[in-house]
Amino acid sequence: MKSITINGSKRESVGKKSTKALRNAGEVPCVLYGGDTPVHFSAPEVSFNSLVYTPDVHTVVIDLDGKSYNAVLQDIQFHPVTDAILHMDFYEFTEEQEITMEIPVHAEGVARGVKNGGVLRFNLRRMKVRGLASKLPDYIIADVTPLKIGNKLYVTAVESEDYTILHPDNTVICQVKTSRNIIADEEEEEEGAEVAAGDVPATEVSDEGAAAASNDA
Repeated sequence: MKSITINGSKRESVGKKSTKALRNAGEVPCVLYGGDTPVHFSAPEVSFNSLVYTPDVHTVVIDLDGKSYNAVLQDIQFHPVTDAILHMDFYEFTEEQEITMEIPVHAEGVARGVKNGGVLRFNLRRMKVRGLASKLPDYIIADVTPLKIGNKLYVTAVESEDYTILHPDNTVICQVKTSRNIIADEEEEEEGAEVAAGDVPATEVSDEGAAAASNDA
């Protein structure tokens, strides 16, 4: 998984006045948990843009006065009116420590049911998984190509040795639903035609032809 670096400074004071002063200066007060003691720090709000305002997921390297910490974003608070970032919490981890992340799910291919007029609906845009940060993917690929109308793709279809899925096995990622533009599945239609033709005895056609000839006479 990709990582971004945040350069910040440790906070000496954590009172309301100092916190307000930081925000007025364009800084975001933050706390890093997971170590022996919480680490209070701040960083420019613009430095968090590539972490917060993106559909992608990243781990973070927090650089505080020359000392680096590997971390993941745990919580974030926004101003109710301006949407400015008010506060952020991070959780420190080691390279040997498994972490829990919500990874985006990307569809691959065009579902067979969509080609026949169905609609692909996603039930799960992000999957909660657990694993080593070095092995977690930037996104999880879900191959929807074989899905027919009415079919569902479950989380078990994207299992991997690199992470553990933290959803029940019957959790649906996406499904192809019917729509007004539905058309018959070409392969099923061909198979049905072959079966129907095989069910009609040759003698039956001959009998009908003979009866028609008799009537004409």
